[in-house]
Amino acid sequence: MKRTGVIGSLNIDVVSKVERFLKPGETASGTFDIFVGGGKGANQACALGRLGAKPFMAGCIGDTFYGPEYLRHLADDGVDTSGVRMIHGLKPGVAVITVSAQDGQNHIIVAPGANAACTPDWARQLLPELMELDIVLFQLETPLETTLLIARALREAGKTLILDPAPAVPLEQDTLALFDYVTPNETELNILTGLPTDTEAEIQAAARALLGQGARCVIAKAGGRGAFIAAAGETVKIPPYRVTPVDTTAAGDAFNAGLADALARGEELEKAVRFANAVGALATTAMGAQSALPTRNQVNLFLETNGGMAQ
Repeated sequence: MKRTGVIGSLNIDVVSKVERFLKPGETASGTFDIFVGGGKGANQACALGRLGAKPFMAGCIGDTFYGPEYLRHLADDGVDTSGVRMIHGLKPGVAVITVSAQDGQNHIIVAPGANAACTPDWARQLLPELMELDIVLFQLETPLETTLLIARALREAGKTLILDPAPAVPLEQDTLALFDYVTPNETELNILTGLPTDTEAEIQAAARALLGQGARCVIAKAGGRGAFIAAAGETVKIPPYRVTPVDTTAAGDAFNAGLADALARGEELEKAVRFANAVGALATTAMGAQSALPTRNQVNLFLETNGGMAQ
């Protein structure tokens, strides 16, 4: 099995569940929880760990506000945290998340905290360890300059690179071309291309447009619509698994981890995306980010129950 790793963010999640999203100036009551475990990078690493992949995690975290506890939490889930730098006197990144009780959808505001310490100098020190990896996942919650430095070095070394373009910003053609797979959701795909993504046809058209902007292969994550693979002018729909969502936080991160895990096991792309759909679907069935990520046994049982196929 190929070795996986994640370059990215580590956040503490502050989550409130409300009956519905609020209008400007409105106040409402809701539940409130702090989850030691969030950030798109660490979510993906944790998801890989629960799938049994023993991933390498690289990032920065502060030594206050649950920072040290966070590293122990990741290690308990099988993540190699030797690439995470502890920054004295800083708080970890913090994500404030509002979850709708109606359908599990969320709004997220992220303060970077110690994630901003992932500088190019930090990255250069890590490159020898990163060269030992085969498949590497990236996101956009750490400085873009650092992400590009690492991606260029790993691309030159022939590694397989996966970009979750979130939080989404317009990206240059040469940036998109660094990655083997770019995995936006509908909102991110809209931001990247400027095209509507309200219908399946629009999602597929926007995914093809992103290919024209430099992406090698686009895997559009569309929640209850499934996923769409766009490559070399062809678009293939991978159907969703039907679940009752409770909280969609980290579903996309779970999907990316499932994709990387399946590719590391040598699965062909369409089968890998089906597996990723299952991991992402299961992650929506409980509250929280990392607290909701499924184990390998849970995913296997889910696939057996669903006949191994999306519905």
